[in-house]
Amino acid sequence: MRLTIPLILLVLSAPLLRGQENRPAIQALHIDETIRIDGALTEEVWFQADSIYQFRAVEPVVNASPSQQTIVRILADSKSIYVGVICYDDQPESIVSFSKARDRQLKDEDNIKIVLDPYLDGRNGFIFSINPYAARYDAIVSYNGEGENDNWDGIWDARTSLTGYGWVAEIRIPVSSLTFKKGLKSWGFNIERRVQRDIEVSRWAAISQDYRMGQTIHAGILTNLPDFNLGVGMTPSLSSVVKISHNKGEQAVGEFKPSFDLLQRITPDITAQVTLNTDFAETEVDARQTNLTRFPILYPEKRQFFLEGADIYDFGLGLGRSFMPFFSRRIGLNDGAEVPVRWGVKVNGKLNRTHFGVLANETAALENIAPNSTMGVARIKQNILKESSFGLISTLGDPDGLTNSWMAGADFTYQTSEFRKDKNLMVGVWGLYNNREDLSSDRSAFGLKIDYPNDLWDIALVYRRIGDDFDPSLGFVPRKGIHLISFGADYMPRPENRMIRQHLVESRFTLYTDLDGDWESYDLFTAPVHFLLESGDRFEFNIRPQGEHLTEPFEISDGVVIDQGPYHWMRYRLEFETASKRRINGQATWWFGGFYGGNLDQIELELSLRPISSLILEMSYERNMGDLIHGSFTQDLVASRILVNMTSNLNLSSYIQYDTDSKSVGSYFRFRWTFTPRGDLFLVYKHNMMNDITDRWDYESSQFIIKLRYGLWI
Repeated sequence: MRLTIPLILLVLSAPLLRGQENRPAIQALHIDETIRIDGALTEEVWFQADSIYQFRAVEPVVNASPSQQTIVRILADSKSIYVGVICYDDQPESIVSFSKARDRQLKDEDNIKIVLDPYLDGRNGFIFSINPYAARYDAIVSYNGEGENDNWDGIWDARTSLTGYGWVAEIRIPVSSLTFKKGLKSWGFNIERRVQRDIEVSRWAAISQDYRMGQTIHAGILTNLPDFNLGVGMTPSLSSVVKISHNKGEQAVGEFKPSFDLLQRITPDITAQVTLNTDFAETEVDARQTNLTRFPILYPEKRQFFLEGADIYDFGLGLGRSFMPFFSRRIGLNDGAEVPVRWGVKVNGKLNRTHFGVLANETAALENIAPNSTMGVARIKQNILKESSFGLISTLGDPDGLTNSWMAGADFTYQTSEFRKDKNLMVGVWGLYNNREDLSSDRSAFGLKIDYPNDLWDIALVYRRIGDDFDPSLGFVPRKGIHLISFGADYMPRPENRMIRQHLVESRFTLYTDLDGDWESYDLFTAPVHFLLESGDRFEFNIRPQGEHLTEPFEISDGVVIDQGPYHWMRYRLEFETASKRRINGQATWWFGGFYGGNLDQIELELSLRPISSLILEMSYERNMGDLIHGSFTQDLVASRILVNMTSNLNLSSYIQYDTDSKSVGSYFRFRWTFTPRGDLFLVYKHNMMNDITDRWDYESSQFIIKLRYGLWI
């Protein structure tokens, strides 16, 4: 035993002992003059700056010379970092770009993607992306580079210009939008370019198909940074909301609600936020989902106060959205109803190698829905070795006012991107315990994951044990009282073929049992045929044996109740997706086969049209047709979205949804004008109609909202 522990530590620390890899570097040029952000790069200082031009391809052929040249230059003053990018293109008329709105996913069009690691520790990062029409996307790195939280919104500015030789981007990132280590003269930096017509991706650093942009441990280095001046470090923001609400059979009600937000830099890498009388009126409505399972489904967090610094609260390797010990939507939302948030306080930051976060909120009482309640979460995560971490988490309070409610737990993740020299390997373990006045049985949960996520082979083993009374008040735990065992192995070769870019042979087995070991459900997902074509199109065929052992009846649809007992069936899927680079593209999916002793057909259709650069039309349709021994049912879900983008700062969107379960149509219209990087005007209109028992459409409710938000940097 005395020899075993040192040997394990030696193996785990081997990547650390090999030292830092040879990372490329670029110097930022210090400037004193004002840079006009117009997408032209006309100031003389741009031509004096150091430049990046040695991009190498990641797709389709790793380390090949890119088909198009890219030049990057970087400037810095005491308050901002400026990035200028010249994207040469010998076919400028073939550039794929259609988005103009803020926060659009840009992975399906030409774009530039930047990642900054202001701590130079390879654990964190801020991501900024822009397309030729100046549509902006931003995110924070999550799960040590394995993911991106794209709900985060930073304050930054960018402009572009289309030229006869390609396109140019000019970007300003105020350091007040970031957290960073004081006095650090070098940050992690990487940049990636996508040429969508060829599905070509090239980068400055991290030239491997196994690495993601968010893995900042492989980023290059941005050197010669100045001593940034944050001033007082205070960013107060005032908002005013006017609402006019009307429900069927009632008088219209008007409401005026001022709110106040304050962000204070305690140090460059520690921020405190305060929000008073908060209103999230501009947050888009959730997309409706059909649910043919016995378990609740998760809707993502979209409210900006909770998203700021949200990566610190990530817990446990591989839990993702299927199990969340802290889920911020439990605060201020109860059974779909908005509960007023009186105040909130958040402190996030880093001290040396320790990340920490504390969040507390008070919600007001809402008649027949929720009492007044104070809730909070604390998280601490210590960086160890080169890429690994150990952390603690704790929550307190309950949205329904139940007393003695708390949860605590710990997680450890060993991570390296240098396994077998250049491969990713992660091993994580975690444990949690919760308490509340209504809980008395097993209130613990723990699990582990071994993950080998790489381009040719992606292999993962997962185990979880969740007690039958493990039910954290501020968490999302859809399934309790279970053992979960899951094993997946995907083999994804890249054949030398003019038509096929990558062939994905996927398999994943999942087994749930109760705490006594009796099986509850199983699922074997296989994809013997899954081709990514050089054209950007995709075709997939799946075979999926499944089983459920119901211990009590389950109402899957109105009037259709499935009896308890064991069920086994086989399902199949055909799916085809056309390349998103086309002005008209879409996806068609057909699931068919057995289901609870009968048959179920599921059809999903998605269509996107971009007739002109300022207009995007998106439509989706889903139909579930079940013919079971217990009865038959049909479910329909229809949604359409229209985006009118005059500029990247001026856009109008509409979202209309209808489903046969609720028999209602919900429509949402939002106008957003970002008149400065610190100020927004929102006009929002919501309208709902219901199909009543007489099969006639009837008005249900409507709401008109005006929200003005403006912030200052002091």
